[in-house]
Amino acid sequence: MFKDVKAFSGYSANDLEAAKKFYGDTLGLQVKTGIEGILELHIAGSSPVIIYPKENHEPATFTVLNFPVPDVEEAVADLKAKGVVFESYDLPNFKTGDDNIFRGGGPLIAWFKDPAGNILSVLEE
Repeated sequence: MFKDVKAFSGYSANDLEAAKKFYGDTLGLQVKTGIEGILELHIAGSSPVIIYPKENHEPATFTVLNFPVPDVEEAVADLKAKGVVFESYDLPNFKTGDDNIFRGGGPLIAWFKDPAGNILSVLEE
């Protein structure tokens, strides 16, 4: 039934103006305002991701959006220069380095949050 459907993803935020500024200005994405103020993130090669307003928004406790990049270290440095704060983890078998990058197996990855507290990542392709 869904084999040929062009699906899309979405998640909530409590302040769409802050989200629009973050995703557009800080991350450099094309952001459009759709019906009823819903934000549309236009990311190359994919369906738009929507961000919708929710007054009683609770930040996701998992990664809602991943950005594959050729060089995680460069992406992290660029985003930090724009004021993005990266998450640090110090758990058994799950520890980020001093540069906030996880190198514990799989692709290099670093996590950060949007203004609504939703978790995003950059990971090396």
